[in-house]
Amino acid sequence: MKEFFSHIRGAVVSTLVLAVVCCGIYPLIVFGISQLLFREQANGSLITAADGTIRGSKLLGQSFSDPKYFHPRPSAAGNGYDATSSGGSNLGPTSKKLDDAIQERIAAYRAENGLNETEPVPADAVTASGSGLDPEISLHNAELQVARVAKSRGISRDKVRELVLQNTDGRDLGMFGDPAVNVLQLNIALDQQN
Repeated sequence: MKEFFSHIRGAVVSTLVLAVVCCGIYPLIVFGISQLLFREQANGSLITAADGTIRGSKLLGQSFSDPKYFHPRPSAAGNGYDATSSGGSNLGPTSKKLDDAIQERIAAYRAENGLNETEPVPADAVTASGSGLDPEISLHNAELQVARVAKSRGISRDKVRELVLQNTDGRDLGMFGDPAVNVLQLNIALDQQN
């Protein structure tokens, strides 16, 4: 019996030591390192407006529908850009519902951006990302929206293009992926122009 309680005591002490180390000390060390070396990323890559208010995260898309703003990718996450319901529509390439939705988005995109019936529309303008939270659009998508945004704001297309380029992230490690435009950062930069 004495040996049994000795094993129980050893198990309880081991559990308590591991709980203190794994649930207390280790998380505090990781938190401290992240705050020292990666403060912006550890705190959510937040975007702050000129007045100091937090406008969102560089990593999460937001819905913009006003013509004076660049529009993001469509979202299938919850009620649109809902981080608590992140996910795609799970509709496959043969889905009639997906095809109908894409055709509607193509028609709406062409109409709002003054494109003719045969002009190609970028895929990221009419399809949702896997997470539904994608914060970026392609450079081609942004370029097609420049005329609408410039006209709505009463500023030159060249000025809008300049802001697009200032808010474009290059390829990862200089060679992976394509350059992309962060829609929230771009729209905040546009608001700061007026």
